[in-house]
Amino acid sequence: MAFEERDYSREPVGGRAFGAFGGWSVTVWLIVINCVVFLLELLNPLVGQLGAFSAYTAIDHLQIWRFITFQFLHASPNHLIFNMIALYFFGPMVEQYLGSRRYLAFYLLCGIAGAGMYLLLLVMRVLPDGPYTPLVGASAGIFGILIAAATRIAPDARVMLLFPPIPMQLRTLAWVMVAIAAATVFFNWRNAGGEAAHLGGAVAGYLLIQRPQVLNVFARGSRR
Repeated sequence: MAFEERDYSREPVGGRAFGAFGGWSVTVWLIVINCVVFLLELLNPLVGQLGAFSAYTAIDHLQIWRFITFQFLHASPNHLIFNMIALYFFGPMVEQYLGSRRYLAFYLLCGIAGAGMYLLLLVMRVLPDGPYTPLVGASAGIFGILIAAATRIAPDARVMLLFPPIPMQLRTLAWVMVAIAAATVFFNWRNAGGEAAHLGGAVAGYLLIQRPQVLNVFARGSRR
């Protein structure tokens, strides 16, 4: 997707949006880290084995770090590319709005919420997956970003989809994506577990962007 209008600029709520991480924005750092980790996965599959999230590893074996590490792993080049394109287009507006430190916390918390929703629906037997099924990808955090941008920051911004090339408002795109995720989970279509994580990220993104002050604890020490 590409923006037809970039009228989302707002006064940041707190912290410095850019330049707080060695001259690069947090969004750029996230894209670079995701790409580097994917290359490491290709070179050594053990990277994926140690970082992927599953109920068995993260809960039964208390490997809590997986709530974070799974967000930087991807199952295929297409999985990585589409996630990074979405992060490139939508991440900067949320980063500018929240400031760099709060934005990073926001992103990671949405990802954690994605894993939490996956676990919840797994325990409720809504998902067909088992406790050993791995969960990977940045999509939960990106869904949080998309919902934040679409519900509070720039709901009327016009976007152009790449496939198919259809223009629409950002809020429309967001709710279409959420509806697809919900239908996939409800009907147990392909990748229902991944879409469950998308829903978790979307819920967290919506709640956090309504009360961004709860992220202030992560902005301590940053310049206003």
